[in-house]
Amino acid sequence: MTTSSVDRAREIPDESRWPGLAAPPHSALRARIAATLFRRAVRPLDLRVTFPDGTVLGAGGPESPEMRILRPEAFFHRLGVDAKIGFGESYMAGDWTASDLAEVLTPFAERMATLVPPVLQKFRKIAERTQPPSEANTLEGARANIHRHYDLSNDLFGAFLDESMMYSSALFGPGDDLTGAQHRKIDSVLDYAGVREGSEVLEIGTGWGELAIRAAARGAHVTSLTISEEQRALATERIAAAGFSDRVDVKLCDYRESSGQYDAVVSVEMIEAVGASYWPAFYATIGDRLRPGGRFGLQAITMDHDRMLAASRAYTWIHKYIFPGGIIPSVRSVEEGVKANTRLKLAGMREFGQDYARTLRLWRERFLHRWADIAGFGFDDVFRRMWEFYLAYSEAGFRSGYLKVHQFGYEATGK
Repeated sequence: MTTSSVDRAREIPDESRWPGLAAPPHSALRARIAATLFRRAVRPLDLRVTFPDGTVLGAGGPESPEMRILRPEAFFHRLGVDAKIGFGESYMAGDWTASDLAEVLTPFAERMATLVPPVLQKFRKIAERTQPPSEANTLEGARANIHRHYDLSNDLFGAFLDESMMYSSALFGPGDDLTGAQHRKIDSVLDYAGVREGSEVLEIGTGWGELAIRAAARGAHVTSLTISEEQRALATERIAAAGFSDRVDVKLCDYRESSGQYDAVVSVEMIEAVGASYWPAFYATIGDRLRPGGRFGLQAITMDHDRMLAASRAYTWIHKYIFPGGIIPSVRSVEEGVKANTRLKLAGMREFGQDYARTLRLWRERFLHRWADIAGFGFDDVFRRMWEFYLAYSEAGFRSGYLKVHQFGYEATGK
């Protein structure tokens, strides 16, 4: 078992960097309710929850993952005032820690739909916060949302990603290391899109250029779109270093502002940032950009349709700190959205959520191992705990099956 960073550093969060985090909100009634619900929720879980007074909760034995509540009062006040944000904030603030964070979070993810008693779930729409209008993915809003995450620092991402610089699920085959598995994933998407010698390809969401490089290596010509200035700068450098500047054009351009027609369109884990209100425009754009007979390769994080509907308006810790304006689609919503807004026909699909859990664990291990370097880029220990929680929380979602990842292959049937 590993020891969390919270055990090593529990400084008070800097108010100028982390407004409102140092002092927990206060609501005695809500804290009491949260404590009652939390104790009820963890009772059947395969873990141990320990308190400073020696109290132990949960159904786990001595070898089970351990969640250590260090500051119960602060923890329950944060949980009571806003559970969907307070749970993660309490970890950032050092109110609790874990022997292995992903192992602790997985049992919670496995019972996500039943943690809140049914009698209280009916009040969720009244009580829970909704995503703020300022984070809607308009043309201007999308750029602001992307900037908050992807423009943090190319050095940050380079510290924990592998040499491919792919920030999406790998697809592992026998004997693959992470880079090999990332290339296998890219090749799978390109195959779904039918990318070959002479193909004209539109990529929606450049990342740091690896997919465009591998498409160009097949002999394709790629127009790649991003709205992240930091990503565009590094992607352009990497493409030039690979010798494909004559085959790849990286544009600072929103998908809604694109033009032209292509033999193939590809997009890897960008749809999660589109926003449900803009999915019709996203799919319609893809249909408009494809020539007759063209193909579309999509990789998307997914969740069950009923869970997607239940979470569609919620404002969570992930929205506040990691991905503002985002929503994870379901397979059904992708299929229905493509059908309603294009003339594309589904030609193939695969799911590999456990590969994402493995990918995330490797990223988290590298992030923690390289923390001294990352701290040198100007990030503090609260940021460390925030990203540790984000990566472990995501890993738990895939390990439990609450989240999945799919690749889709579509064919254009004509105009």
